[in-house]
Amino acid sequence: MPTLFSRSALAAARADWKRDGKIVVFTNGCYDLLHPGHIRLLEQCRSMCDILVLALNTDASVARYKGTHRPLLDQQTRAAAALALDAVDAVTFFDEDTPRELIADVLPDILVKGADWSHFVAGREEVEAAGGKVVLIPLEPGHSTTNIEKEILARNPA
Repeated sequence: MPTLFSRSALAAARADWKRDGKIVVFTNGCYDLLHPGHIRLLEQCRSMCDILVLALNTDASVARYKGTHRPLLDQQTRAAAALALDAVDAVTFFDEDTPRELIADVLPDILVKGADWSHFVAGREEVEAAGGKVVLIPLEPGHSTTNIEKEILARNPA
């Protein structure tokens, strides 16, 4: 059953998964307004592993990164939506600007990001140093929360 983990509980679960020989994939993001691009990326992640961990930016982290008008959905709502997906096994939050420290705690077998992050993948060094790999997945054309937000505003100007 998919679970919302605290950081410490996730690290403990990861130790169990490793002992059991489970392949763990880690990916992260805001996941504000879940859309087909998110779903397809998570499904691709799932095809690579036994356990898929999705780390969500906290509300404060999203606001620092995207602006004070975001997130559109609070972190508990975003977590509930993610946990309802068959592809996702574990959800956790990170409040830092990047999930590097969390990734270093979890040390997944595979770290996945969208290809738009090819210039910088937080946690790459830690994962590769531990023998893991980093996979970049092409984005789904036409699917972006920022673009959805712009379209809504264009249709309903204030």
